Amino acid sequence: MSSLSRELVFLILQFLDEEKFKETVHRLEQESGFFFNMKYFEDEVHNGNWDEVERYLSGFTKVDDNRYSMKIFFEIRKQKYLEALDKHDRSKAVDILVKDLKVFASFNEELFKEITQLLTLENFRENEQLSKYGDTKSARAIMLGELKKLIEANPLFRDKLQFPNLKNSRLRTLINQSLNWQHQLCKNPRPNPDIKTLFVDHTCGQPNGARAPSPASNPLLGSLPKAGGFPPLGAHGPFQPAAPVPTPLAGWMSNPSTVTHPAVSGGAIGLGAPSIQAALKHPRTPPSNPSVDYPANDSDHASKRARPMGISDEVNLPVNVLPVTFPSHGHAQAFSAPDDLPKIVARTLNQGSSPMSMDFHPVQQTHLLVGTNVGDIGLWEVGSRERLFQRNFKVWDLGACSTSLQTTLVKDPGVSVNRVIWSPDGTLFGVAYSRHIVQIYSYHGNDDVRQHLEIDAHVGGVNDLAFSHPNKQLCIITCGDDKTIKVWDAATSVKQYTFEGHEAPVYSVCPHYKENIQFIFSTALDGKIKAWLYDNMGSRVDYDAPGRWCTTMAYSADGTRLFSCGTSKEGESHIVEWNESEGAVKRAYQGFRKRSLGVVQFDTTKNRFLAAGDDFSIKFWDMDDVQLLTTLDADGGLPASPRIRFNKNGTLLAVSTNDNGIKILANADGMRELRACETLASRAPESVTKSAISPISAAVAAAVSATSAGLADRGTSVVTITGMAIENVSNNGDARNMGDVKPRINEENNDKSKIWKLTEINEPAQCRSLKLPENLRITKISRLIYTNSGNAILALASNAIHLLWKWQRNERNSSGKATASVSPQLWQPSSGILMTNDITENNPEEAVHCFALSKNDSYVMSASGGKISLFNMMTFKTMTTFMPPPPAATFLAFHPQDNNIIAIGMDDSTIQIYNVRVDEVKSMLKGHSKRITGLAFSHVLNVLVSSGADAQLCVWSSDGWEKQKNRYLQVPTGRPQSAHSDTRVQFHQDQIHFLVVHETQLAIYETTKLDCVKQWAPRESSAPISHATFSCDSQLVYASFLDATVCIFSAANLRLRCRINPAAYLPASVSPNVHPVVIAAHPQEANQFALGLSDGGVHVFEPLESEGKWGVPPPVENGSASTVSATPAVGSSS
Repeated sequence: MSSLSRELVFLILQFLDEEKFKETVHRLEQESGFFFNMKYFEDEVHNGNWDEVERYLSGFTKVDDNRYSMKIFFEIRKQKYLEALDKHDRSKAVDILVKDLKVFASFNEELFKEITQLLTLENFRENEQLSKYGDTKSARAIMLGELKKLIEANPLFRDKLQFPNLKNSRLRTLINQSLNWQHQLCKNPRPNPDIKTLFVDHTCGQPNGARAPSPASNPLLGSLPKAGGFPPLGAHGPFQPAAPVPTPLAGWMSNPSTVTHPAVSGGAIGLGAPSIQAALKHPRTPPSNPSVDYPANDSDHASKRARPMGISDEVNLPVNVLPVTFPSHGHAQAFSAPDDLPKIVARTLNQGSSPMSMDFHPVQQTHLLVGTNVGDIGLWEVGSRERLFQRNFKVWDLGACSTSLQTTLVKDPGVSVNRVIWSPDGTLFGVAYSRHIVQIYSYHGNDDVRQHLEIDAHVGGVNDLAFSHPNKQLCIITCGDDKTIKVWDAATSVKQYTFEGHEAPVYSVCPHYKENIQFIFSTALDGKIKAWLYDNMGSRVDYDAPGRWCTTMAYSADGTRLFSCGTSKEGESHIVEWNESEGAVKRAYQGFRKRSLGVVQFDTTKNRFLAAGDDFSIKFWDMDDVQLLTTLDADGGLPASPRIRFNKNGTLLAVSTNDNGIKILANADGMRELRACETLASRAPESVTKSAISPISAAVAAAVSATSAGLADRGTSVVTITGMAIENVSNNGDARNMGDVKPRINEENNDKSKIWKLTEINEPAQCRSLKLPENLRITKISRLIYTNSGNAILALASNAIHLLWKWQRNERNSSGKATASVSPQLWQPSSGILMTNDITENNPEEAVHCFALSKNDSYVMSASGGKISLFNMMTFKTMTTFMPPPPAATFLAFHPQDNNIIAIGMDDSTIQIYNVRVDEVKSMLKGHSKRITGLAFSHVLNVLVSSGADAQLCVWSSDGWEKQKNRYLQVPTGRPQSAHSDTRVQFHQDQIHFLVVHETQLAIYETTKLDCVKQWAPRESSAPISHATFSCDSQLVYASFLDATVCIFSAANLRLRCRINPAAYLPASVSPNVHPVVIAAHPQEANQFALGLSDGGVHVFEPLESEGKWGVPPPVENGSASTVSATPAVGSSS
């Protein structure tokens, strides 16, 4: 057999393993004799499957091939014989002796006689040589160790024990490339060709008027070959070897794994965690805007096979991503670069000392955290120019610190901040200092910052800090001058891992995950880059970074592209993009000063742009173009290598200045965000802004003014930011550290009961609302959700049809996000098909409808009383259906860490934990007495919370699926309940508290104790609650009622702050019975929500731009609704 044919066998083996054809994989291994799967052999020996053990061996050797082979077969048959004797199965022992062991008599007759005599003993352990024979399990293990040595020494197994280190899904990649080349040769190439077969060459039919874009690679069966990387068709014969890597970095792996077929990598089947090389091969989400689509599994044949339908992290199914009109999924849409970049100097902040590190809050994107060269940290609301929080460096517990740190601080108390960073949800932030210490603060909104953890992390400086979620729990990653990387539990500060292997101080860390594999990149001052899995097994990577000195690494926002920025000791700076599958530099960006005057910092934004501070300016690149895009000097005053940081949406850019300040640059969207924040501060009641400043706070402000320049100029507006400071005085004022210099309100001089008034919206002109276009006969909206990108709204109607509205990027809507100011398009694919759920013979209007959206918005899983359907959101095609009733699904939720796992609530009161990849129910949870109406996962606590029509809450471990706690709702007395009342649950952003929605109440529960910490109930005479949800930042609760009223609450205390009456959005001609059925919150805009109505309408709401928010929260003592006329009453508040 030729070498290419041999390689084809390996490709087929990899494909079979990825598709879970386990028996076929091992049959081909045995029949071809090309690869001996030691892991499979070990499993069969441990299980005592002796016939299969010998059958598998027969593909590689026979008994009499050589002395190693003879010894292998003898040890196996001897063990089989001894096990029969141990079970006192004499007839079987005799049969083994005659049929299996007699063949060895001709080679050693004395040994055969001795074996035969064992039949005469009551216990063969009476034989001196077998006296130490233990139980079967230990005996098999001892024998297996001997067999492995014999196999490795046997020349017949040479070159057959190691599987080639292939790229993931290599055969699929080759097929995709072939199809793309075939499509290139089409006379009439069409966009999105529907590939029905691989049996004949692909050709497109007659053109339908649409001009096809240039061909690009797309997933046929899951692989994603890179566009533009195909050589000419004529250069490739069948199974042509791949071209060599064009760069010196031949690969990420310094010591590639030597184990078996890579289902995820070039590593072993079922052997521990896959290698880091495999983890880097494929992005979590497919690249956007593919120009050629081969949705092979859309065909009838593929949709019937549930087995290969795995959903890997972001749903690893072989279909399209969302189209171009969803801009957050890629950058192929028409940016008017560089107009999309933040270029306008909108704010200048005086920090008082030189900023070393900055980070915007991931949710409240106008909150900027700053760390400086003298150890100060500050938190700014950049819109209002207000410093919410300021703290000088201080060790919290010096006695708990190491002696070396105490000695160091005595000798030189000077400390600098090396890094500040927010946790992914914004509830914590970390500060890494130049001396040993890491401090973690918890953030509770506004100016409420509390000490959380202090860690004496490293000997010397702590050079970098990051947050990550290995093993489903939040961790802190640090690196330092002591050449180590350490991982700490973010809740307890317990050290979990220490990674050693660098030979120089570790400069930076970059944690990431792909295909559920968690890993950490690290860089050291000797220019080495290493990568680590969370397993204490050492570095998986060792190579040199361009510049070979100070290097940082970062992924694009969608996690699909990896970049690094480094500066050499000579001042040469480099930004490069890495080819992750090869461990090679893919492109190097040009435009740096020949000798940079300092270490260059960089950042990425919008999956499109790179920025770096260099040569007294900010330099920008398009990720796809190595040439410099543009340079900004931010009106001058920048240092040689300014520090820079984008906010999450890329609308704001913070840059450090020469005079210990920070400039905030903004694009058009950023300017609107800043103006909205400024409006909030300026609209606070005059009586509050004129209130006296607490003498104690004033004294503190004066005491620190020498080191915190600019604080005195903040004025009285500091107490009015977002209207929340009033409440924070009584709740948190006594406990605050004296380092917080924020002035306080003198409560005695302020009659707050005369200040606050409920915001009532009674007319359309008092808010921005938009009724979405409709052209289908829809009677009721049953479910409603924004896509995760924030660019579209998906609804499921009571007739089992899905509706998708998409917003386009245009002059009126530069972000392309959902908004009440611009009407979207009710979108359908060119085929005209609808996403329609399977239904039973019963009336679909009476069915329970449910759906769940994948994290990358590519797929929706949905049910309307019949089978569960999986739809492709781009083509609307049904990928597969499964789980026919009864029982019928009533609620669906994806596992937050593994989209292969779905929790399915049923109408028979059970919860089924279903693995999509293997089409199998892994667990069935029983604890409710009526149908399941709500499910919510917490990735911090590793639990699933369920709710049912029985008004019961249950907490289940998401590790073993055992029930931890349950509790029935505290239903207000005297309030009647309907027979079909739903109970919904939704986790707060902190992943510890959750919202409970019932027709009789809203409540906030703490998960671990399942205690109700807040509750609100409408008056008995008021309309029941129809639905409610948190805002995206969990600061608000939006609730709809059966009388068509919408109420907006402060989530911290469930106190009403704004009410929208029906007349504000429903015309007088509408039936009085029309009401909201479901409410959904925008995933990025905290003040935007949408309603799905009982007449089939969908409305989007935002406050007026001049207002910027929904009302003002009431002060604590105004929480009782008895002081507010005609509002839903507060039932209780605890």
